[in-house]
Amino acid sequence: MAKKMTGMYIILAVLILTVAYFSLTSGSFAVRPGELLSTLFQINPNPQYEILLFDLRLPRIVLAAIVGLGLGIAGAVIQAVTKNGLADSGILGINAGAGAGIVGFMLIFQGQAKTTTLAAAMGTPFFGLIGGLLAAALIYMFAWHRGNLDSGRIILVGIAINSGFSALTLFLSLKMDPQDYEMAMVWKNGSIWSANWTYITAILPWLLVFIPVLFAKSRLLDTIRFNEDTVKSLGISSNKEKTILLISCIAIISACVSVAGSMGFVGLIAPHIARRLAGVEHRYILPLSGLIGMLLVLCADFAGKLFFQPAEVPAGIILAILGVPYFLYLLFKQKKAANK
Repeated sequence: MAKKMTGMYIILAVLILTVAYFSLTSGSFAVRPGELLSTLFQINPNPQYEILLFDLRLPRIVLAAIVGLGLGIAGAVIQAVTKNGLADSGILGINAGAGAGIVGFMLIFQGQAKTTTLAAAMGTPFFGLIGGLLAAALIYMFAWHRGNLDSGRIILVGIAINSGFSALTLFLSLKMDPQDYEMAMVWKNGSIWSANWTYITAILPWLLVFIPVLFAKSRLLDTIRFNEDTVKSLGISSNKEKTILLISCIAIISACVSVAGSMGFVGLIAPHIARRLAGVEHRYILPLSGLIGMLLVLCADFAGKLFFQPAEVPAGIILAILGVPYFLYLLFKQKKAANK
């Protein structure tokens, strides 16, 4: 199994690097391979290419990869904790809650939440975390049944919460001046066109702290997929562990939403593909979900930039075009299995 997984990691890494290469060299201003190498390795670099690659394209690629990694891993954990293959941070309303918190921050500080100052960039995830935690608290409140999370209620509650926070976000956006409103709407649709190294610096600490927490509990995730009585018989405090896992996921998601907006369906699609490739062990599912999430966001951003020139379509919209049919397919499949 280890050899098989190593091969999959290598294949995904090659695919990620290939998409990153084409994203670096393609666009309205093409870069030849020789110019790319000389600029990256600082061998007689052209100042114009340095600005294009290091200030514009490379931060965008790195940010897309980091966001995909975080959302893919968080999605796999959320599905394991809720025992629901349809669970996703976007569908459950966590993205919308985090987004509402961040738009509130943007409104309070008159659009300064998306400036390139490190203090502002570091501040937005905290407001996103508050909104995400509020969404999670509402999920707990309405989906809690007989001392446990009812996986059957989670999706319905999540859809309602998603709608509510989306309406709140729109209401807050309408209070902004036109320039800030336009910026908020572009960001809300899941766009990383304004990526810079400051955003990357702001998001990295969150992922470096909370992703290892999730990896450390990968064996626990294998256990909690059983019924609650079995989990408790093993001496595991199920609700406590689930709370730690969900808070870690919400922290990661909030950080990702703060710099890239709502990237829906990454946390739904990536874990499903990972489970098909890796089976049921989360020590393999989590890294695989992260790599697949990376690839999805990179491909979505590249497609939105390349195929709609001179305009750009936000990566979040491309992911929604792919994700909605996939969600309906999974919903139909789950309903069909339940009727048997």
